[in-house]
Amino acid sequence: MSSTESGMISTGQDLWLIGPNDLAVEITSGLHYSSNDPYAVRISLDVDVDREVVWTVSRDLLAGALYGPQGIGDVRAWPSTVDDEVDPADRVLNIELGPPGECAHFAASAAAIAAFLDETYELVPIGAESDFLNLEAELAAWLDGA
Repeated sequence: MSSTESGMISTGQDLWLIGPNDLAVEITSGLHYSSNDPYAVRISLDVDVDREVVWTVSRDLLAGALYGPQGIGDVRAWPSTVDDEVDPADRVLNIELGPPGECAHFAASAAAIAAFLDETYELVPIGAESDFLNLEAELAAWLDGA
Protein backbone atom coordinates (compact mmCIF):
# COMPACT_ATOMS: atom_id res chain seq x y z
CA MET A 1 0.00 0.00 0.00
CA SER A 2 1.38 3.40 -0.90
CA SER A 3 0.69 6.82 0.47
CA THR A 4 1.02 10.11 -1.33
CA GLU A 5 1.06 13.45 0.40
CA SER A 6 2.47 16.88 -0.38
CA GLY A 7 4.97 15.83 -3.01
CA MET A 8 6.00 12.56 -1.36
CA ILE A 9 5.25 8.93 -2.17
CA SER A 10 6.01 6.05 0.20
CA THR A 11 5.18 2.39 -0.06
CA GLY A 12 6.09 -0.79 1.74
CA GLN A 13 8.24 -3.08 -0.36
CA ASP A 14 9.02 -6.72 0.26
CA LEU A 15 12.72 -7.35 -0.30
CA TRP A 16 14.47 -10.64 0.09
CA LEU A 17 18.06 -10.67 1.25
CA ILE A 18 19.78 -13.36 -0.80
CA GLY A 19 22.46 -15.18 1.15
CA PRO A 20 24.82 -18.09 0.55
CA ASN A 21 23.34 -21.02 -1.36
CA ASP A 22 20.50 -18.68 -2.47
CA LEU A 23 18.97 -18.65 1.01
CA ALA A 24 16.36 -15.85 0.96
CA VAL A 25 15.35 -13.90 4.07
CA GLU A 26 12.48 -11.43 3.85
CA ILE A 27 13.38 -7.90 4.96
CA THR A 28 10.79 -5.25 5.80
CA SER A 29 11.56 -2.23 3.68
CA GLY A 30 10.07 0.82 2.07
CA LEU A 31 10.46 2.91 -1.05
CA HIS A 32 10.27 6.68 -0.69
CA TYR A 33 10.21 9.43 -3.29
CA SER A 34 10.00 13.20 -2.89
CA SER A 35 9.54 15.89 -5.51
CA ASN A 36 12.11 17.88 -3.49
CA ASP A 37 14.75 15.31 -4.55
CA PRO A 38 13.31 14.33 -7.94
CA TYR A 39 16.20 12.22 -9.21
CA ALA A 40 16.38 9.91 -6.19
CA VAL A 41 14.52 7.02 -4.56
CA ARG A 42 15.27 6.14 -0.95
CA ILE A 43 15.18 2.48 0.07
CA SER A 44 14.74 2.00 3.81
CA LEU A 45 15.62 -1.35 5.36
CA ASP A 46 14.37 -2.42 8.77
CA VAL A 47 17.12 -4.75 9.93
CA ASP A 48 16.38 -4.70 13.68
CA VAL A 49 19.13 -2.31 14.65
CA ASP A 50 18.78 0.97 16.50
CA ARG A 51 17.95 2.82 13.31
CA GLU A 52 16.80 2.15 9.78
CA VAL A 53 19.37 1.61 7.08
CA VAL A 54 18.63 3.94 4.18
CA TRP A 55 20.16 3.84 0.71
CA THR A 56 19.54 6.55 -1.87
CA VAL A 57 19.52 5.34 -5.46
CA SER A 58 18.82 6.94 -8.81
CA ARG A 59 15.23 6.75 -10.03
CA ASP A 60 16.61 6.30 -13.56
CA LEU A 61 18.81 3.41 -12.39
CA LEU A 62 15.81 1.52 -10.98
CA ALA A 63 13.75 2.18 -14.10
CA GLY A 64 16.54 1.05 -16.42
CA ALA A 65 17.20 -2.05 -14.32
CA LEU A 66 13.75 -3.36 -15.16
CA TYR A 67 15.10 -3.92 -18.70
CA GLY A 68 18.81 -4.59 -18.28
CA PRO A 69 21.85 -4.27 -16.00
CA GLN A 70 22.38 -0.81 -14.48
CA GLY A 71 24.84 0.84 -12.13
CA ILE A 72 28.45 0.59 -11.13
CA GLY A 73 30.16 0.87 -7.79
CA ASP A 74 27.98 0.64 -4.69
CA VAL A 75 24.56 0.34 -6.39
CA ARG A 76 23.84 -2.20 -9.11
CA ALA A 77 20.53 -3.64 -10.32
CA TRP A 78 19.31 -5.97 -13.07
CA PRO A 79 16.24 -7.99 -14.01
CA SER A 80 16.04 -11.73 -13.54
CA THR A 81 14.75 -11.91 -17.10
CA VAL A 82 13.31 -9.76 -19.83
CA ASP A 83 11.90 -12.79 -21.64
CA ASP A 84 8.39 -11.98 -22.92
CA GLU A 85 7.32 -15.54 -22.14
CA VAL A 86 7.75 -14.90 -18.39
CA ASP A 87 4.70 -13.31 -16.79
CA PRO A 88 5.69 -9.75 -15.76
CA ALA A 89 4.18 -10.42 -12.32
CA ASP A 90 6.73 -13.21 -11.82
CA ARG A 91 9.80 -11.18 -12.78
CA VAL A 92 12.38 -10.31 -10.15
CA LEU A 93 14.54 -7.22 -9.87
CA ASN A 94 17.96 -7.89 -8.33
CA ILE A 95 19.56 -5.06 -6.35
CA GLU A 96 23.07 -5.09 -4.91
CA LEU A 97 24.01 -2.45 -2.35
CA GLY A 98 27.58 -1.99 -1.19
CA PRO A 99 31.01 -2.26 -2.70
CA PRO A 100 31.63 -5.19 -5.06
CA GLY A 101 32.66 -8.26 -3.12
CA GLU A 102 31.17 -6.91 0.13
CA CYS A 103 27.64 -6.14 -1.00
CA ALA A 104 24.19 -7.23 0.08
CA HIS A 105 22.11 -8.83 -2.68
CA PHE A 106 18.36 -8.24 -2.58
CA ALA A 107 15.51 -9.45 -4.77
CA ALA A 108 12.23 -7.60 -5.25
CA SER A 109 9.11 -7.90 -7.35
CA ALA A 110 9.83 -6.11 -10.62
CA ALA A 111 6.10 -5.40 -11.00
CA ALA A 112 5.95 -3.73 -7.58
CA ILE A 113 8.99 -1.59 -8.36
CA ALA A 114 7.49 -0.63 -11.74
CA ALA A 115 4.18 0.33 -10.10
CA PHE A 116 6.01 2.51 -7.58
CA LEU A 117 8.00 4.18 -10.35
CA ASP A 118 4.77 4.85 -12.28
CA GLU A 119 3.48 6.77 -9.24
CA THR A 120 6.68 8.82 -9.12
CA TYR A 121 6.27 9.72 -12.80
CA GLU A 122 2.76 10.99 -12.09
CA LEU A 123 4.23 13.27 -9.42
CA VAL A 124 7.33 14.31 -11.40
CA PRO A 125 7.26 13.39 -15.10
CA ILE A 126 10.40 12.13 -16.83
CA GLY A 127 12.38 15.12 -18.05
CA ALA A 128 10.70 17.57 -15.65
CA GLU A 129 12.93 16.83 -12.65
CA SER A 130 14.85 20.10 -12.91
CA ASP A 131 11.57 22.04 -12.66
CA PHE A 132 11.27 20.77 -9.08
CA LEU A 133 14.76 21.75 -7.95
CA ASN A 134 15.40 24.94 -5.96
CA LEU A 135 19.12 25.25 -6.54
CA GLU A 136 19.39 28.65 -4.86
CA ALA A 137 17.90 27.31 -1.61
CA GLU A 138 20.07 24.18 -1.77
CA LEU A 139 23.21 26.24 -2.33
CA ALA A 140 22.30 28.63 0.50
CA ALA A 141 21.69 25.72 2.90
CA TRP A 142 24.96 24.11 1.87
CA LEU A 143 26.88 27.37 2.37
CA ASP A 144 25.26 27.92 5.78
CA GLY A 145 26.58 24.54 6.88
CA ALA A 146 30.11 25.21 5.62
